Amino acid sequence: MLNSTTTQIPATTANLGPGYDCLGVALRVYNSVTVRRGEPGTEAEPGAMATAAAELFFRTAGIDPFTFTWTITGDVPQARGLGSSVTVRLGLLSGLNQLAGVPLSRKQLFALCAELEGHPDNAAPGTFGGFTVAGGPQLARFEVAPELYFVLLIPDFEISTPDARRVLPAQLDRLSAVASCSNACRITAAFATRNYELLRGAFADGLHQPFREPLIPFLGAVIAAGESAGALGGFLSGSGSTICCPTLRGTRQVAAAMLAAVPGGGAQTIITQADNAGTSTIA
Repeated sequence: MLNSTTTQIPATTANLGPGYDCLGVALRVYNSVTVRRGEPGTEAEPGAMATAAAELFFRTAGIDPFTFTWTITGDVPQARGLGSSVTVRLGLLSGLNQLAGVPLSRKQLFALCAELEGHPDNAAPGTFGGFTVAGGPQLARFEVAPELYFVLLIPDFEISTPDARRVLPAQLDRLSAVASCSNACRITAAFATRNYELLRGAFADGLHQPFREPLIPFLGAVIAAGESAGALGGFLSGSGSTICCPTLRGTRQVAAAMLAAVPGGGAQTIITQADNAGTSTIA
C-alpha cells in the first residue's frame, strides 16, 4: 500500500485578456504537494481547502475516506493570479488519487478541481499543460512551442479572486463584448497554429481588465513598456496582481522595461516558458 506521494503542479496564467474564465496556459514555475496517509502529528490539520477537496474526491471515487496530512513547497506565489489555489487542489486530488489506487482519471480530477475553483481556466492548463480552452465538459488543448516566452511581473501585493470579481459590472457594452470575442478567437488561432505573431494586439479586452485596473494602477503602463521593448502584448494574469507579457525575443529587455514602469520598483520579474506536461507524479 502506497503511504506517501508527491505531485508537481505548474503555475498557470489565465484569461489572456479577453478569454475570461476560459483561456489558460501552464508555465514552468511549479509547486509540489506531498500527501501522506495517517493522523496529523507535528503537521497541521488539513485545513478548509484540503478538507473540501478530500470530501469531493472520496465521494466521487466512492471509497471510504482515510486520514492524511499534506505539505506544499515551490515557487508559485499566493494570490498573484498564477493559479496557486489550483496547485493546492490539484496536488491534493492527485495525491489522494495515487494513495487510493488511481480510481479516477486525469479528466475526472480536472473536473473536480474546476468544480472546487468555480471556473476551469486555471484547472485545465494546470492538469493537462499547454494552452487550453475550457468551457463546460469540452476542452481543447494545444502544445506551446519553446520559442514563445512569458515575462511575468509580480508585484509585492496580493489580490484575492473574490475581491477582483466584485469590481466587475453586471452588464457589458455589446461592442466591447464583440471586440473581446474577436480577440479571444485570434488568441486561440495563434496557439492552435503556432503563429504567435497573431497575438500582437489581441490581448485587449472589455470584459474584466478595465474594471480591475484600479486594483493595479500601473497595469497599462507596464503593458505599454513591455510592448515598446518588443513584447507581443500584455495582460493581467488571472485576476492579478501579476502582469504577463508574451514575447518571441528580447526577454531581458522586456522584463527590465516592465519593471521600470512600476513606481518604486515594488515588484519582481520571472522569465519562463510554457509547461506542456501539466500535473505529474514525481515521487
